[in-house]
This record gives sequence, C-alpha cells and structure tokens, in this order.
Amino acid sequence: MTSPSGRRNTHPVLIISYETFRIHSKMLHSSPVGLVLCDEGHRLKNRENQTYLALTGLQCKRRVLLSGTPIQNDLLEYFSLVHFVNEGLLGTAQEFRKQFEIAILKGQDAYATDKEKEIAKERLEQLIGIVNRCLIRRTSALLSQYLPLKTELVVCIKLSSIQEALYKSLLASDTARKALKASSENGIGDSVGSLSALSVVTSLKQLCNHPDIVMEKVLEGKDGFQCAVKHLPDDYVLKYKRRAIQVEVSAKFMVLDCLLALIKTTTTDKVVLVSNYTQTLELFEKLCSLRNYQYVRLDGTMTIKKRGKVVEKFNQPDSGLFIFMLSSKAGGCGLNLIGANRLVMFDPDWNPANDDQAMARVWRDGQKKPCFIYRFISTGTIEEKMLQRQAHKKALSSSVVDCEEDVKCHFSMNELKSLFAYICETRSDTHDKLKCPRCVNGIQTRGPPLESDCTDDFSCWHHCAEKKWVVDPLIKQCWSSGISFIFYQNSQKQIPKCIQDSVAENNENSNEETKKRIVQYEVISVIRLLFS
Repeated sequence: MTSPSGRRNTHPVLIISYETFRIHSKMLHSSPVGLVLCDEGHRLKNRENQTYLALTGLQCKRRVLLSGTPIQNDLLEYFSLVHFVNEGLLGTAQEFRKQFEIAILKGQDAYATDKEKEIAKERLEQLIGIVNRCLIRRTSALLSQYLPLKTELVVCIKLSSIQEALYKSLLASDTARKALKASSENGIGDSVGSLSALSVVTSLKQLCNHPDIVMEKVLEGKDGFQCAVKHLPDDYVLKYKRRAIQVEVSAKFMVLDCLLALIKTTTTDKVVLVSNYTQTLELFEKLCSLRNYQYVRLDGTMTIKKRGKVVEKFNQPDSGLFIFMLSSKAGGCGLNLIGANRLVMFDPDWNPANDDQAMARVWRDGQKKPCFIYRFISTGTIEEKMLQRQAHKKALSSSVVDCEEDVKCHFSMNELKSLFAYICETRSDTHDKLKCPRCVNGIQTRGPPLESDCTDDFSCWHHCAEKKWVVDPLIKQCWSSGISFIFYQNSQKQIPKCIQDSVAENNENSNEETKKRIVQYEVISVIRLLFS
C-alpha cells in the first residue's frame, strides 16, 4: 500500500479482517492512521498474541474497541483491552494485578471477610473511576423492548444408568485420580504419565453428551477407562459398531428426542442445535435421519460462501428445513438464524461469552416470534461446575464493567475448584449452593424480584423442582425423560397481550425511528469520547 500523492486520500477507509491484517501488518505500519476501530474487541484480550502485537504497531493515537463481553474469564483480559485503547492508564500488568485484581477477587469470594470486602469495594470504585474516562457501556436492555419475549431455561438432566456407571468408573480409575490430584495442586493441564487432567475433563464432558463419543477409549481400555467395558449392556457394542444411534443410553438425547418430536408435531417452529463437539453434531445427524427431520449442518469445514446460502435457505419459512446444527466455535458469532425461534445449547463452554454468543443466534433484530433457549446441563456433574464458574465470571463482569452494586457471590473459590466430584443425590448442585431462601423443601414459595430478567444471576430466576411449575408446556412434557430441575427467566417482564397489541399498533413506525435515534446517539457518544 502506498501513500497518495495528493492532499486527500483516495481510499480513506480500510475494512480488513484480523487474519488479513496480520499478514499485511508491516506494510500498514509504514503510514500513520487516524483511527482504528476493532469489532469483536474481546479478541484482543491476550496482550501476547500476534493480532494484539500487530495492531499495537500501528501509528495511531485514536483506538476504539467494540465488545459486548470485555471480561470473559479474568480481570487481566480487561486490563489488556483498556491498555490497548489507552496505554499506561492502568500502569503495567504487574501493577494492575497488585493494585486491583488480587483485592477485587478476594472480595468476590463467598467466604470473604468484611475487611476484604471493604478493600475490594474501594479498589473497584477506584478502577471504575479510572476506566470510565475511556468507556461507554451499553447493554442489550436498550433493544430488548423491541424484540419478542425470550424465555431462557437451564434444564438439569440426570445421567442415564450407563452414563453414571462410566462416569464413576473414570473418576475412580488410578490414572484419573493421579491426574485430578495433580490438577488440584498445580492447575488443569499438567500431565501425569500418559493422561493429563485436561484429558479427563474432556472425557467427562463428552460422556455427559453421549457414551458413544468416548466408546473407542472404553473398548480399547485406555485413558481412565481400563475397566469400564464391564458396565456396558451386552448389545451395546454391537449396535455401536453398526453406527446406529442409541438414544436411550444418553439422558440428554432422550430429552432432546422428546422435545424435538413435540416441537415438530405441535408447532411450526424451527430449532437450532448447538454443541462444542463435532462428534455430538454427528449424533444429531443420526437422530435426524432416524426421525426423518430435514436439517442443515454448519461447522468449521463449511466455506463462507456456502455458509451464507444455507443460512438464507434455513431462514425461509417454506424451505422445509426443521433443524440447523451448529458448532459453537464455527458459528457462535455473526450468524442470523431468525428463521428459528427455539435453540438448544447442548453442552456448556468454560467461557460464558461463548455460550451467550451462540444463544444469541435466534433472539436478534428481525425475529418476530417468542424465543425459547434451552441450556442442557447434566445434574451433579462437571457441567454444573462449569455453569457455576460461568456465574462467577459473570458476577465479576457485572461488578467491574456494569458497575452493579450488591452482586451476589454464591460460589467460593474452593467450591469452584472441586470440578471433579460427582454429586448423584441432588436435583441440582447449583441450586443447592445458592441456599435459596425462596425455596422450602425444594418448592419455590415466592417468585423472584419483579424487576429481574435473564441477565440476573440464578438466585433471581424461577426454580422448578417439579414439572407443574415450568412455564414452557413442551419441556414440561419432557420431564419424565430425565429432567431433575429447571431454572427459567424471561428477557423482560411479561406484558399482557392486549397491551402488547395496542402498543404494537400505535408504535409500529415509531419503534423504527427510536432504533435509529439510539444508533445515532451511540455514534455521537463515541465521537465525543474520541475528541474529548
């Protein structure tokens, strides 16, 4: 790229992906740039990665990051983003950790002392005061009133007898015990012999989805499954080798099978199925073939051009497609799947932002129907621990980024580290740890606060230990397939239909105008911040 010879640049704006920017970064470093605007700014959470280093090499004084999730895992990620747009504002990483991170995290612990909480509050106020000089924060609440009602349900599902036997067998194996002990002492990922704690974690997560995903390890007797084959029924291996799906051996698949059948026969709704594992997507395909459901699958092997075509076809009401299968890593961002209004998040991710991105594929601008988001969690397993860690990270983000006061810390750091215990005698380990004052003997005696919605923590959701309290009639009919507990909450307070119809009739045109004004206001706010 060469600089123009005249006073005015003939190409004043360059739109480029992060990957392409890295390739041409040396060329782009040669000339000054007036403004760099980075969408999905949380990709710059690591100050050591190549993209971050390439962007910091630009001769540019004005930098803007756009991100809905500036804190995904820890406060050092937040430091990296602030450091990128305003280098030195928070000092060095070591100074930030000593001054802010350690104190704030201590105060977030459920068992923090009054003194630790007081210090954390002081440091948090100090941090917010500094960062607010270069931060504009807007949440989805601005636009949620213009979208249909969304009901989000966390569905806790008991493991099947086969899953439970294999799960316990893995945790009880000698190699697994050694790896788990090493992980508790030194952190996840340290190797012990041929088995690492990360491998155990992955096997436990995959087993929660379906035993078929770990069956090769079971049959070969390796990676903690040395004695697991004895827990399999006589005909299981035969059916597995025939590549036939066995729905009944996975509780999650039993609930999914029931839910899909009800949606197909009683509604005109379409469904998005999301998983972190391509092996699970393959099992989805087998289930769809077994039940004659028309589907399309999107994962990392699909080209960008083909991706746009399948999305467009799925969103057409008369396409005949019933299910859109999605790999969360390949399609978690940017896809508009408003042809569906029901989404099943089949397994959780360690990073809550990844799950939030994937679940936002159907509830977005252009959606006309009420949306239902189902998050499947295996009861008492590592998946509930992951859900609890997500809640802890979201509480940290609410305190630091959204400046929320009285963010409840229900999970201590010690509890969050106990990832590998299996709690079989519970309806929901997450609900147990909440010590919920609204529930007596497992029955919710009073509802959550009236102003709460699905962005609040689980203490402010509806708690259902019995199916009669569940708001969604379809998932209610699936209860006997293995559901033990359900948390649910809405995106906003339910407005009576007569009022909704009246508002829609009187304000159909004004809503569009209001949206435009909101966008204009945000643009003006950014410009003022840049030049202040």
